[in-house]
Amino acid sequence: MAVYTEVSDQELEEFLAGYDLGAPLSCKGIAEGVENSNFMLGTERGTYFLTLYEKRVAPADLPFFLGLMEHLAARGIPCATPIRDKSGKALNQLAGRPAAIISFVAGMWHKRPTATHCAALGQAAARMHQAASDFTLRRPNALSVQGWRPLLEASAPRAHEVQAGLTDDLQTELAFLEANWPGKLPQGVIHADLFNDNVLFLQDRISGLIDFYFACNDALAYDIAICLNAWCFEADRSFNITKARAMLTAYQRERTLTMEEREALPLLARGSALRFLLTRLYDWLHTPADALVRRKDPLEYLHKLRFHRGVRDIGAYGIE
Repeated sequence: MAVYTEVSDQELEEFLAGYDLGAPLSCKGIAEGVENSNFMLGTERGTYFLTLYEKRVAPADLPFFLGLMEHLAARGIPCATPIRDKSGKALNQLAGRPAAIISFVAGMWHKRPTATHCAALGQAAARMHQAASDFTLRRPNALSVQGWRPLLEASAPRAHEVQAGLTDDLQTELAFLEANWPGKLPQGVIHADLFNDNVLFLQDRISGLIDFYFACNDALAYDIAICLNAWCFEADRSFNITKARAMLTAYQRERTLTMEEREALPLLARGSALRFLLTRLYDWLHTPADALVRRKDPLEYLHKLRFHRGVRDIGAYGIE
């Protein structure tokens, strides 16, 4: 989450007049993430998230995102959901941007998740994949392997500013993944951004999944590869096999990975690492200096990528 677009008091009051939420009491920007402008909104009726969708989010994709949240919530998945206005619309305009009010989900995300948290995530991810199996809207993954080369080309001239020789390393890796990316794995709706700051807990129980603005149709196992990278590395960049085992075991209690998915997981984890390395690199080099946003270190994912290059089979992730 972040703040790129400011909202005046008058704009906010006029916007809220269309909802049955009472008058605004507070509206504070949230300085996390990189995609949209986000605020913690307090009204006479309660606390909510207010999101203004910035230029990197295509307006045509918003019905998919908002509809998916409602679909999952209706099937028992704990997640944030859009608040509809007095006319029944979930999406409106504020400060020249598409905007939505999203329900507040109580809970905290864990900066240093334990194996117990990883197991809870694995179970939740599998249940989410199953709950979304009958969601009728579709959205291709614009940040799958086909979308990585434009990202690299946009950052390549300045990648040396982050680390010497980085461009050549990334060019070699991308060429390998483009030639070997698996194309016939079980498909479905994935979250595609299940980092620990998008999973809220009350004690050791997941209270809510949030931030579905990368959700799309893709290989289900690719979602798990993203989670391995986001949850199973320590601050010293070492891989925690205990956390990986807990996550994958819990996932498979709900949905068993096919043999093809198991064989592809190391390659998917490499691809996931490259995808987040490239988007972080782009943001590191291109985020406006005055944006209220916390940039994330792209080199964190270079270390993860190098780890997965050395993985030969799923046993390195803790399961047979």
